[in-house]
Amino acid sequence: MLHSARSLRGMVTAPHHLAAQAGLDVLKAGGNAVEAAVTVAATLTAVYPHMTGIGGDGFWLIRAPEGGTIAIDACGRAAGLATPELYAGRETIPWRGPLAANTVAGTISGWALALRHAGGEVPLSTLLAPAAAYAEEGVLATESMATLMRRHFAVLKDVPGFAACLLTEGAPIEMGQRHRNPALARTFRRLAADGLEDFYRGALAEDIAADLEAAGSPVRLADLRTHEASVVAPLSVDLEHGRFLNMPPPTQGIASLLILALSERLGAGGADTVEDIHAWIEATKRAFIWRDSHVTDPALMEADPQELLDDSAALDRMIAGVDPQRAAPWPHVPQQGDTTWFGVADAKGWVVSMIQSVYFEFGSGVVLPRTGINWQNRGASFDLCPGRLRSLAPGRKPFHTLNPAMAELRDGSVLTYGTMGGEGQPQTQSAVIARAIRAGMALQPAITAPRWLLGRTWGETTTTLKLESRYPAAVVEGLRARGHDVEVLSDFSDAMGHAGAIRRFPDGRFEGATDPRSDGGVAAW
Repeated sequence: MLHSARSLRGMVTAPHHLAAQAGLDVLKAGGNAVEAAVTVAATLTAVYPHMTGIGGDGFWLIRAPEGGTIAIDACGRAAGLATPELYAGRETIPWRGPLAANTVAGTISGWALALRHAGGEVPLSTLLAPAAAYAEEGVLATESMATLMRRHFAVLKDVPGFAACLLTEGAPIEMGQRHRNPALARTFRRLAADGLEDFYRGALAEDIAADLEAAGSPVRLADLRTHEASVVAPLSVDLEHGRFLNMPPPTQGIASLLILALSERLGAGGADTVEDIHAWIEATKRAFIWRDSHVTDPALMEADPQELLDDSAALDRMIAGVDPQRAAPWPHVPQQGDTTWFGVADAKGWVVSMIQSVYFEFGSGVVLPRTGINWQNRGASFDLCPGRLRSLAPGRKPFHTLNPAMAELRDGSVLTYGTMGGEGQPQTQSAVIARAIRAGMALQPAITAPRWLLGRTWGETTTTLKLESRYPAAVVEGLRARGHDVEVLSDFSDAMGHAGAIRRFPDGRFEGATDPRSDGGVAAW
């Protein structure tokens, strides 16, 4: 993909083209960007089930036409029965299976709160209709879905509900085969008829809780009934090119903003030279170290991330020891995970950056038979040892790699951008800003350009500095000479994330892009 999409009336970018088209249909029907985003989010659960689902969590940044941006935290808490004693005899929480499904799914509550915030005229039944139709009639499996199902088949095939709902006659689906989930279609129709609150406090909640208990999960009906999404203030930092915004804890949004702030102080440009990439990487190391020392459930945090972003002297101290010629020691403990990010902007002035996830591919693997919901394993990231930063306890929020991004730029334009990719999300976001803002590239070539990534991320287990093979050999060798442990990946590697972006200019023009590494598309009118 070489050229940005451009339009005048509205735009949607999503990591699956059917979801982008469904969102555009809502805009064409008179809906606003938030309403379209709910349709995109719902449709992705039907067409991209390996990456996302309504059994996971979600986070929003929403900018209103009159200005001002809110964040929505739709993170589910650990169940009341999710105690260290539940995992007696284990050193860690298992990544798959019922004991990994130990937190409430917050995604639906985020949709409801976003719709209340933005209003709109489109009926909920219309917003959820594409998702129900795709789940009922089926979609053709993408290469990424087929590849990931084969990769994790041995681990997931015996997890409760997985084979019945997601396998094809007991075997992994093949690319191009039809994937259907009739139970999920019925769930969307129930939500359309009874309202989104039914997921937590209605008959649907009772079915969800019963299936979770039968599977062996500690989540109960009482956990669902006490869950609420919340409106929170986004984190922000003012830099040369504008004001950049992201999610506060329990997400790693602070890491994304720190990378931007620290790299600017180090003079990092468009990431095409050894010097630029080195500066971006060293900024990333310091941002991740702060994140992993401080970010947890916001109710437990002692450090204030916004105070840090506002403190120029503190930011200067963070880069004081950076050597422009030598890489700092690495690695540290990485975070895994994947997700879906998408953005929507409309002619009325609403701009949305939204991300939702079931954490690992297919989440915990637990699929609820009555509802077709694939439950997340986000709570597997808790620590079973007491007294630590992210120790497991009932009612606590897990740490999240999810972080939707937005920027209010000096020229009056608004940029919504983001990606999937666990540990790589802040770095892929950095690459978008490096190319599109600091180097002044159009959005599509900025996202298509070769990328770098430090550490382990989606689909990768090494902690090396990864470069796509389109970087010149001189760049690869120059980084090695500075002490970076460089690993060269393919030309367009999934490890680099599935990025997307939309820029809404002051005169009403839209520019958008999607990642050639994904199955995505930009839908515009």
